[in-house]
Amino acid sequence: MADDGTKRPTIRALDNGPLLVADLGNLSRKDGGPLAVSPQMALCRCGGSASKPACDGTHARNGFTDGKSAERGVDEVKVYVGSQITIHDNRGVCAHRGYCTDELPSVWRGGGQDPPVDPDGASVEAIIHICEKCPSGALSYSLPSGPRVQAVAGREPAIAIAERHYDQDGGYDVSGTIPLETSRDDRPESTEHYVLCRCGGSRNKPFCDGQHWYVKFLDEG
Repeated sequence: MADDGTKRPTIRALDNGPLLVADLGNLSRKDGGPLAVSPQMALCRCGGSASKPACDGTHARNGFTDGKSAERGVDEVKVYVGSQITIHDNRGVCAHRGYCTDELPSVWRGGGQDPPVDPDGASVEAIIHICEKCPSGALSYSLPSGPRVQAVAGREPAIAIAERHYDQDGGYDVSGTIPLETSRDDRPESTEHYVLCRCGGSRNKPFCDGQHWYVKFLDEG
């Protein structure tokens, strides 16, 4: 329960089925506009519903399964220590939205450079901004003599359908500390924000791993 007596939202990933969302007050579409909410909602995660984001039962007909693939990324936090900031980076839970590599290529470096992440490659403020912008929780940071920061302070619970990126539609961006329940006890890297798959193709379900690009997932709704 929240401090004001209202119920906190929850998300339950049903086995081989939709996301059952309870008591959510803020659901928005990819253009930022609000969507209608109800106390109990079933959101599609097989990619096939004709009523996206609502589930219409297609998962029972298209063979959707929510098991993790052996080919998924390794769930491991790598630590890159800089002179003023330390970056914690878990590629295994990354949704590959690309903000880090697109906006700070001097820090998140391509071309096989070693190390692949240079915490001295940009200002502390710029790195913090990208870590907070990362929707999956794959990126976090710590300052000298301080704790690891994995949350963006002050956000209300919300689910946003990710904006179209690189001509494909992405997952559900969850923020504001909404508990996630699955039969496997899956845990996000950050409990404050994470991205859930809605195309049905992720190798790391229930989390998005960017496979919507490869399955060419489009939601024209």
